[in-house]
Amino acid sequence: MSLENDIKQKEFKSEYQKAVVNIIYTYNQTIDKISYIFKEYDITRQQFNVLRILRGQHPRPVNINVIKERMLDKMSDASRIVERLRIKELLKREKCQEDKRAVEVVITDKGLKLLELLDPRMVEFESKTIQLTEPEAKSLNLLLDKLRGSE
Repeated sequence: MSLENDIKQKEFKSEYQKAVVNIIYTYNQTIDKISYIFKEYDITRQQFNVLRILRGQHPRPVNINVIKERMLDKMSDASRIVERLRIKELLKREKCQEDKRAVEVVITDKGLKLLELLDPRMVEFESKTIQLTEPEAKSLNLLLDKLRGSE
């Protein structure tokens, strides 16, 4: 389906306007679909993002600032997300060895197991949602990088 049919708009002022609307519309559609998967596991997409960051650092602990820097959703409150994940026992907080005032975070075995369950679901999601060939996906990634100004 075309964007025009999906949002019932016959024309746009320019191809640039259409591109912006298309990016926003596609983003929202993708978020809706992926959030449905996370809901089954009682986590949010931001919590999933934090768990993936921690898995990438495992077994080394990281501080909240590292998590904030790497998060996809920069508007998220990383401290609050970490606390919710701690309550679910998906990560644990530890005192920093170098700075006793600082707190570091490490993913737990329970958190790693949750990600192991989600990994095949994410592969399935990607293959069903991203209806592109690998060269097309590569081209899209290059265009999105260019759009963000990070060629």
